[in-house]
Amino acid sequence: MSVTTEGRRRPGVGAAPRRSSATERRRRRQGLVAWLFALPFVLIFMVFMFGPLVWSFGMSFTDMTIRDIRTPFSVNFEGLQNFVAVFQDETFRKALVNTLYFTVVGIPLTMVFGLALAVALNTGIEKFRAVFRVGFYTPVVTSIVAVAVVWRFMLQGDGLVNTVLGWVGINGPDWLNDQYWAMPSIILMAAWRNMGTLMIIFLAGLQAIPSDVYEAAEVDGASKWRQFRTMTLPLLRPTLLLGAVLLSVGFLQVFEEPFVMTKGGPLNSTLTMSFFVYNQFGYGRFGFGSAAAYVLFAFIAALAAVQFRILRSKD
Repeated sequence: MSVTTEGRRRPGVGAAPRRSSATERRRRRQGLVAWLFALPFVLIFMVFMFGPLVWSFGMSFTDMTIRDIRTPFSVNFEGLQNFVAVFQDETFRKALVNTLYFTVVGIPLTMVFGLALAVALNTGIEKFRAVFRVGFYTPVVTSIVAVAVVWRFMLQGDGLVNTVLGWVGINGPDWLNDQYWAMPSIILMAAWRNMGTLMIIFLAGLQAIPSDVYEAAEVDGASKWRQFRTMTLPLLRPTLLLGAVLLSVGFLQVFEEPFVMTKGGPLNSTLTMSFFVYNQFGYGRFGFGSAAAYVLFAFIAALAAVQFRILRSKD
């Protein structure tokens, strides 16, 4: 009887490996199909993004110029000399200060505007909420060149802004041709354009906060401002972090606004690091420009790390 039982059990014992083998083959086929679908993107990414990224990193350690395009492997290895030269360049230091000024002022301003709009849409505005969302988000999906051109005409000496100020007896400056007002003007335009993105992000974060939290606070007698300060802001820390990082990446790479509105002037007062890198490649200084680009990358990574440190959840 035991022999017969063992004989009957042997096919069952051998079936598990066969099923496992069939499952493994099916997974391999599915993985192969997935890679076939992803192959076009992988090839495009490797050729047009990863490849140039590696090449530019290599160029940053050489003295490559436009004259070396035909013989790229005959350039001289410079080591860290390009990176040292970047920080010794007075124009780059000016661009660095301008970019930090744009970022340090622009990010808080944009986040305050975006959060104020999100709170208003979440609690104060009941009717036509969708209309307000679309209206404030429209500048985000509008061409930055078109937006910059419109603002450039508005900020001219005889433009719309000064015309409105003249109605109340204020003689406004020539905003974009004044070295003290040019950068604040671009910051204001950038904040107006980007606050729609943060409004949508912050609104999603506000709607994810349970309503019973506020109900309990109201029972305890907490005012609206205290609820916002002690409950809403702490619960929005991950959302604030996301908004801050997204803005940092964009603001540190600001290029289109000064390029269209001021060409980096007057007196380099709106020249940014991205604009500086663009100029270096235009001058044919490929090695030096690549080094400047990676310095900009280092600043972006450092600022993102600081933001993660400050705004990350304490849980």
